[in-house]
Amino acid sequence: MASELILHERFILAENVFVEMVVWLVSPAVPGSHHDFKYRLAFVKDGRCVVRYDNEAGKGDHKHLGDMEIPYVFRTVQTLLDEFWKDVDQWGS
Repeated sequence: MASELILHERFILAENVFVEMVVWLVSPAVPGSHHDFKYRLAFVKDGRCVVRYDNEAGKGDHKHLGDMEIPYVFRTVQTLLDEFWKDVDQWGS
């Protein structure tokens, strides 16, 4: 699988809270996804992943909110980032 890293950012939001976002452009697409991006976005608080968006091979696009795993419809990288931050705002309290 050929890949190009297009985003890797880590934000320390507090002593016990951080966000890490990683997105690659890949070819071919990850099995289960219908686009050319592989990603993992995570909001971690007190050592617990509270919000995570990813598209691991075979599972396709989905997000984790607390203990729930929900299918996610990928549109664009910018929409992915916007929707992730919206969930971080809602679940981060």
